[in-house]
Amino acid sequence: MSFSELGLSADILSAVASQGYSEPTSIQAQAIPAVLSGSDVMATAQTGTGKTAAFTLPLLQKLGENRSSGKPRVLVLTPTRELAGQVVDSVATYGGHMRLRTTAVYGGMPIGKQIGTLKKGVDVLVATPGRLIDHLERGTVDLSQVETVVLDEADRMLDMGFIQPIERILASLRGRRQTLLFSATFNGPVRKLAERFLSDPQRIELATPGGATDNVEQAAYLVDGNRKRALLSHLMSEEEWGQVLVFTRTKRGADKLAEQLERDGISSTAIHGDKTQGARTKALSAFKRSSVQALVATDVAARGLDIDRLPHVVNYDLPDNADDYVHRIGRTGRAGAQGRAVSLVSGDERNQLSAIERVVKDRIPTTTHEAFVPTQTGANRSKQGGPNRGSKGGGGRGNGGNRGQRPNR
Repeated sequence: MSFSELGLSADILSAVASQGYSEPTSIQAQAIPAVLSGSDVMATAQTGTGKTAAFTLPLLQKLGENRSSGKPRVLVLTPTRELAGQVVDSVATYGGHMRLRTTAVYGGMPIGKQIGTLKKGVDVLVATPGRLIDHLERGTVDLSQVETVVLDEADRMLDMGFIQPIERILASLRGRRQTLLFSATFNGPVRKLAERFLSDPQRIELATPGGATDNVEQAAYLVDGNRKRALLSHLMSEEEWGQVLVFTRTKRGADKLAEQLERDGISSTAIHGDKTQGARTKALSAFKRSSVQALVATDVAARGLDIDRLPHVVNYDLPDNADDYVHRIGRTGRAGAQGRAVSLVSGDERNQLSAIERVVKDRIPTTTHEAFVPTQTGANRSKQGGPNRGSKGGGGRGNGGNRGQRPNR
């Protein structure tokens, strides 16, 4: 199937083609017609499969068919600032020919400037729930003309405790509206939210719950906790990994590791919730420009970071929640490209590794490095040498599709 078969306008098709894409991903092929039909949609798919474009493209089509009112006609709720910014970028990329006004409102930025932008008129409003509540309480946003609401990464928003703000926002909307819910999983809380606010939705299920992305080769190294940094530096230097997104459990740990990698001669920066929005934007921009080799992040970046052709993700600390592992490694292997996810597992993290394997429904190839053999007990899973690069967790690499053919925003 090609994008030209999905009912999109010539201008939008031209914008898609200008980005080098010709074939929709599975979620796009199913969601675009569903959104254009006007029905509510409840969709799930593996991370990195183009969910943002799956709702952005048809909403641009619908916005182009009616005149602007100056008030938001589309409201997109996202869990993080980074994801909000990427939705805005997607609207700008594919709606560049349209005279649409789009803005994002989220915490960490001066609210006065946001108020000024809203007063000038907005067609597409992208917001994090907490900051949108601030605007509603101040009376600085008018949602009376909203035609479509998108709940992007709904499961993550609920995990972050946004259920009450989401319910309050949705309850404040009046009249018939289209509601689109996109989620990595359809867990209990997500289903309850859908039952309350969606009307007879079309269901699109392309991801097995907890499934890992097919294009990611997974591997794990058993190593003493106090030697993880040395092993990581060795692997990045000796194997010439290129750019690496590294996940740590804590904000302090992220800052400390970035400083240590810098001392090892690996250009690094950190990104986490205590950083100002300006600092986070600067760090991400530097990483995307390849000005730094390692971006060290907490799980604030596990959803929403969209980095083209990211070759490696490293779990420096295994996540406490096994589902977060899937979201972390989904930052690589996107849009048909191949990626590699490496976990550094200390003795006290073996149970977490087992929990992750239950979630991805596969055994993750596990080894030790000859120069970093752990002294802790329980290394019976290991074998000497590097991980077999042909081994795949979570169903393997799969066919992967054609590189550069599918939008991943």
